[in-house]
Amino acid sequence: MNKLGLSEEQLNNIVDLALAEDTGHGDATSEALIPPELQGKASLLVKARGILAGIEVARAVFLRVDPSLEFDLFIEDGARVKRGDIIATVSGRVISILKAERVALNFLQRLSGIASQTARYVARTRGLTARITDTRKTTPGLRMLEKYAVRMGDGRNHRFHLGDGILIKDNHLAALRTSGMGLKEIVAQARKNAPQGLKVEVEVTSAQEALDAAEAGADIIMLDNMSPDEMGRVVSLLSGRVEIEASGGITLANVRAAAMTGVDIISIGALTHSSKALDISLELEPQTLKLF
Repeated sequence: MNKLGLSEEQLNNIVDLALAEDTGHGDATSEALIPPELQGKASLLVKARGILAGIEVARAVFLRVDPSLEFDLFIEDGARVKRGDIIATVSGRVISILKAERVALNFLQRLSGIASQTARYVARTRGLTARITDTRKTTPGLRMLEKYAVRMGDGRNHRFHLGDGILIKDNHLAALRTSGMGLKEIVAQARKNAPQGLKVEVEVTSAQEALDAAEAGADIIMLDNMSPDEMGRVVSLLSGRVEIEASGGITLANVRAAAMTGVDIISIGALTHSSKALDISLELEPQTLKLF
């Protein structure tokens, strides 16, 4: 298991799927124009400020396309980067470099974008105790990589999958209330049936629901789309008894106001579903090109 949280086989499976999508029918342009014996070097060049994430995935793409390529790394994941920084160079057959280029950049730009967005939210809450976390609103098949990128931006990870904790949300409540169960009964049942070691979290929309959930044994109370004033009231009632999470409608403009209420966790789906890719390019170095 590497720092991405994936085995080599899992990482290769993700990379292979992406390569099959892009190169499964070959690279018609490079194959028509680039001599197979042309060798050279290319740089991975940053074009905007941000936080780097995904360089090991990019490396894996290049080496999966052509194991003879040489990948030299200069900047590690988690580092702050700026326009003009060279992250790494890749040397070898130019046709192989070009074949891997887009897939490698897609991973690197997306993951760095997530890390950079996460770092902005963390910076807005500096000096306060609230933890910025992600959600399960991730790209299908890329959850482990995107949650890794959140960590590179100094954020925390919420649940990785449905078996990673009990989170009673609105649809669970709606389904059970049709049979006459109230919130306290639903939480008590979850508490009773929860596998050992799993926390029980409940989504609520009012202070009274938060009190009911806490009294029934919930470990975490998720405040759904509440105003800062409403959050503050719940914190004053329950602080120290349970963990309190703010979720829904959190933006860079209001995240500090949410954190100032005293909540323990602020979960933000936008970290993974709406982050803008960080601008990174691959540039061939003409002076290195040679026919062998």
